[in-house]
Amino acid sequence: MKKIIISIILIIIAFVLVCAVLFNFNQNKSEKQDSKTIRLAEVAHTIFYAPMYAAIENGYFEDYNIEIDLSLASGADKVSAALLSGDADIGFAGSETVIYVYNGGEKDYLKTFAQLTQKDGSFLVSREPYEDFTIEDLKGKTVIGGRAGGMPEMTLEWGLRENGIDPQNDLYIDTSVAFAAMSSAFIGGQGDFVSLFEPNALQLEQEGYGYVVASIGELGGVVPYTTYFARTSYLEENEDTIQDFTSAIQKGLDFVHNSTDEEVAQAILPQFPDTSLEDLTKVIKRYREIDAWPTTTEFTEESFNHLQEIMEAANQLDTRAPYGDLTYNVK
Repeated sequence: MKKIIISIILIIIAFVLVCAVLFNFNQNKSEKQDSKTIRLAEVAHTIFYAPMYAAIENGYFEDYNIEIDLSLASGADKVSAALLSGDADIGFAGSETVIYVYNGGEKDYLKTFAQLTQKDGSFLVSREPYEDFTIEDLKGKTVIGGRAGGMPEMTLEWGLRENGIDPQNDLYIDTSVAFAAMSSAFIGGQGDFVSLFEPNALQLEQEGYGYVVASIGELGGVVPYTTYFARTSYLEENEDTIQDFTSAIQKGLDFVHNSTDEEVAQAILPQFPDTSLEDLTKVIKRYREIDAWPTTTEFTEESFNHLQEIMEAANQLDTRAPYGDLTYNVK
């Protein structure tokens, strides 16, 4: 009788274990079925976007059952093209992109819903060393500045004007070099200065090709520099997804602000396998020092209008776009 009772107990235990395994399997299967893949097109892959990569590597998107399909579309114009053609759901680039599309008459135009950076992330690299560099040292020089109409080039022009330098007459800004080729062009002997994002600026320093002498971001002031945007129709049809996506980005920003430079570098290291932890830490420190990352994904109308002020000064904007039309308020 005792053996029969023990056998029954063992059968019950085995049954419970099997049920538990099946329950967990079905639960995981259900969670995977409920997850949503977002095709995200980024304008560049740079340490400047550390909060986003921290959100990816720390699993913040997974917390909201979101899978990120990240693709590189070098250049803001290519990011907007990916969205307008339906090849991407969310774009990540300079806010000038949504303004260009809106003023171009697109019916299902783009709206910005979150910011990741609040200053230009490029640094001015000189071919020759300067003990006490000033903006005056750019007079008569050639600067590889990036694509005409792109935020790095327009912010550079703004910073020059604010410091009494005429971008058209006091120096030559070369806008013929593609964004991805600026570093190699400078190494090849083109230009006296070049405007570069990290880790390219640091790499040039370490390889003996140049010297970082100034931050373009400090010259340009606070703007919604790099933001997330999507078609109006996509935003309206995916309100909950946009809310969850923004919450994950906010977690990334919180992590960066509440962690040390090395902790941030360690978190995003898988995104930059060819960059050492030491170099990543140096770059994180460099961006933190210029206050590159906001504390919140929200941005003000004042900063948005300053962006358009920079565009107007560069003769890239004839008509300002309404802040209310081009921003989507996450609920």
